[in-house]
Amino acid sequence: MKKLLGLMMVLVVLFIPAFAQESMNEKHPTDADKVAVFDTSGKIVRGDAIGNSKKVSLKNVLKNPEKYSGKTVRVSGYVVRSCKMEGCWAEIGDSKEAKATVRVKMKDHSFFIPLKSAGYRILTEGVFSLKTLSKKEVDHLIEEDGAKFENINKDGTVSEVSFLASGIELSK
Repeated sequence: MKKLLGLMMVLVVLFIPAFAQESMNEKHPTDADKVAVFDTSGKIVRGDAIGNSKKVSLKNVLKNPEKYSGKTVRVSGYVVRSCKMEGCWAEIGDSKEAKATVRVKMKDHSFFIPLKSAGYRILTEGVFSLKTLSKKEVDHLIEEDGAKFENINKDGTVSEVSFLASGIELSK
């Protein structure tokens, strides 16, 4: 019994720092992240600087997503909808009222966009992929964040074109 108790104490001492470190590294939006503050050039810049990767149109990506999957590209459009809780995702389209959109998530959840970003122009750089969202993810996005999905599968999952952004520039 003493050996078991000793072993448990050693495990606790070893694992508490790991759990504490993990929770310390988790990024959460600040109040400043959640509001729109434009710089002197009229932009909101979040994440890494936008580079010189190939610029592609959303229309072409939605026609043939496999062609762009896994490649770093730049894309521009309008924010149609965004996360209302943290600013951790946006749906972007060719116009402010676009029905065909692409979900943009922030790389490593390391930056956020203002909660009221709908209607802003967006330039973003990152990687497209084809993803299947679990029923749990779909329910979360709909119930808590106002996401819209046109083609929900019978099992509650959704297959979608997704974009993992390394950097974003928003403008009015």
